[in-house]
Amino acid sequence: MSSPTTSSHSAIITKQAAGYIDGVLTDVMSTSFSDKIMITITQNGRLAQWIHVPLDVVNPSAADQYIPSATGEDSLLPMTHLTPKTLLGGANQERETIGQLYAAQIASLIASKDPQEKRTVVIGLGLSKVEASREDFYNTIDLVRKCL
Repeated sequence: MSSPTTSSHSAIITKQAAGYIDGVLTDVMSTSFSDKIMITITQNGRLAQWIHVPLDVVNPSAADQYIPSATGEDSLLPMTHLTPKTLLGGANQERETIGQLYAAQIASLIASKDPQEKRTVVIGLGLSKVEASREDFYNTIDLVRKCL
């Protein structure tokens, strides 16, 4: 996997990372605008689904996010107050569900990194196949983490 690169133009910050997920070159780009954070995940030049996740929703247990309550695999679950919504793509239920899973996990990473973050997260997905093993999912999320 290549190391992430960063570029900045005025208030817009862009970071990129790439790596092979299940033998397929996967490119991730994070672009931070003043009002939104855009993350794209592409394989084979594909970008077929767009999802947004508002981070400015009221979290009834915001104080609990500083206390590690979950252990093991449960600690990797996305925050329950985040509600991803498909904007474009997701032609079938399976693709929409997996896209929303990625979106909720990515938004959770961003909110965990900075609990004061209130911008909307916009995710563009272009995965070559809908189904992903647990390892592929974690590797994809790890690539995204490198861009945050």
